[in-house]
Amino acid sequence: MEYLVEMTLAALPKTPEEGIILMEIYILPTLALAKKLKQENKIISGGLMVGKVGIAMIIKADSAQELDGIIDSLPVWSRMQTTVIPLTSFESREIIVKQLLETTKKRIAEAKTQQQNQ
Repeated sequence: MEYLVEMTLAALPKTPEEGIILMEIYILPTLALAKKLKQENKIISGGLMVGKVGIAMIIKADSAQELDGIIDSLPVWSRMQTTVIPLTSFESREIIVKQLLETTKKRIAEAKTQQQNQ
């Protein structure tokens, strides 16, 4: 299954020294690991957010536990607010919509038939 993961920095550094620590200990190692996870096809796509300190990724995982492990492995995770959105494929959604469409058409036809018989 694929998940959209958005991680935004919970609090900006208060001093330049804190900024250096954030970059050296959290951000750069996270970027290196993200590149590795992308090569391993665990991260399908992603990048840094424009206009805010954050990262957005589409992660492929077989379970919520695997996803949790991937997110937790990112060094910057403890400094971020994280949102996870499970994604469904276009194909599976298309099947559901087609079924809904057929059901709705049948209901309309049945309602018209009932109105005509009254």
